[in-house]
Amino acid sequence: MNINFNLLKELAGIYGPASNEKLIREYIINEIKDFVDETFVDALGNLIARKKGNGKKIMISAHMDQIGLMVIDIDEKGFLRFTNVGGISPAVSISQQVIFENGTIGVIYAEPVDDISKLKLENMYIDIGAFSKEEAEEKISIGDICIYKSEYVENQNVVFTPYLDDRVGCFIAIEALKSINNPVNDLYFVFSVQEEVGLRGAKTAAYRVDPDVGIALDVTSNGDTPKAKRFAIGLNKGAAIKVKDNSIICHPKVKDLLVSIAKNNEIPYQMEVLEFGGTDSGAIHINKEGVPSGVISVPTRYVHSTVEMASKNDIINCTKLLVEFLEDNLNI
Repeated sequence: MNINFNLLKELAGIYGPASNEKLIREYIINEIKDFVDETFVDALGNLIARKKGNGKKIMISAHMDQIGLMVIDIDEKGFLRFTNVGGISPAVSISQQVIFENGTIGVIYAEPVDDISKLKLENMYIDIGAFSKEEAEEKISIGDICIYKSEYVENQNVVFTPYLDDRVGCFIAIEALKSINNPVNDLYFVFSVQEEVGLRGAKTAAYRVDPDVGIALDVTSNGDTPKAKRFAIGLNKGAAIKVKDNSIICHPKVKDLLVSIAKNNEIPYQMEVLEFGGTDSGAIHINKEGVPSGVISVPTRYVHSTVEMASKNDIINCTKLLVEFLEDNLNI
């Protein structure tokens, strides 16, 4: 399978925090328009792309949105106070650069604290190099959202960049829909909004699509770094097939079918039992009367940081597994 990692680089670099996914949505529409039968955008902003087939209706969901920081106050000296949009860590954020939609760049720093381990977001600020409130307000308004600014880097083994979560899921979905020419099943690729703040986009998209089967594409954590918490997931060990997280216990028929497909096609895989977090499948599986759902996860180090890292082989194997699953007759 030929995988275009330049596309992943492009996806990871596009501004699109939760509630402001317009730019990334427009990019994806342009990227997939020649490979799907129809696209539409729902009232919440989800992009839904249909690739028509005669089998079961399958919803494949990857979220477009990023975590970010929202400005809540600008003081007299021009420093910006902020709150989180999604899972922002003070320890990860301090001294990081951020960028706003209009291109304004700042740096996150903190008031002096006696114990850095007790640092909270309320003690932190963004410095955009303004020397007064008036000067800062020429560039930034209350409610504006910034995201981490960092470069995409790759070598022969891995990619590391901010916002693999979940631009890598979008990447896998795009690569899969490009490679499926005559779908057996009726495929609805959803590029969802506001996952990072509560799986909101997937909930409304699932209601509209009303799928027979749901699959989420997302990152998961790892247990293979020094002194990591015990967790049987590591980089370069294969696609992760989720068993559970805090949002779902995956339907056994979907989970078992993913395992069977991986074995039959000699696709390396590992089983994921995550003790926290959630994905779009958490919203999909409780739609209406219930939807058998599962998750294909990309093992990722340093999630919600500026250097999220994943194995290229794992990304390729997740894509292969998704394609084989979508081309199956799905006796579920």
